[in-house]
Amino acid sequence: MSVRIRLSRGGSKKRPYYHIVAADSRSPRDGRYIEKLGAYNPLLPQDSENRLVLDTEKVSAWLSKGAQPTERLQKLFANLGLCAAPISREQPKKSAPKAKAMERMKAKEEAKAAAAAAKAEASAAPAAEASASAEEPSAE
Repeated sequence: MSVRIRLSRGGSKKRPYYHIVAADSRSPRDGRYIEKLGAYNPLLPQDSENRLVLDTEKVSAWLSKGAQPTERLQKLFANLGLCAAPISREQPKKSAPKAKAMERMKAKEEAKAAAAAAKAEASAAPAAEASASAEEPSAE
C-alpha cells in the first residue's frame, strides 16, 4: 500500500478549505483516509498563522515511513523545512522558441547592438571634432 500525504477538499462552492491527510493512493480525493495531519485555508493571507495548521510531528513520522506528499504540499512543507522543495523547470522544452524564431531574435539583437554602436560613434565624433578644434589655434 503506497501512502500519499494530500489535500482533501472541504468547504462550500468557490470557498475551498482543505484537510491535510495521509491516505492510500488508491482512495478517492475526499474519501477514506488513514490519519488527519492538519488543515490548509488558501483564502487567508499568506502571513496568517491559521492559513496552514499542521501537526509537524505526525507529518515527519509519515514522511519517515515513506509517505509521498503531493507537489503542492511538498512546496508548503519545504517552507517549514520538513522536506526538500520540488524541482520545477523554468520553461518546458515544448514551449521553447523554435529555430526560425531563435534566428529572428538573434538578428534583432545584432541590429540593436549595431544601432547602439553607430549611435555611440556618432556621439563620439562631434566631441572629438570639438576637442580637436579647441586645441588648434585659429588662423585669423
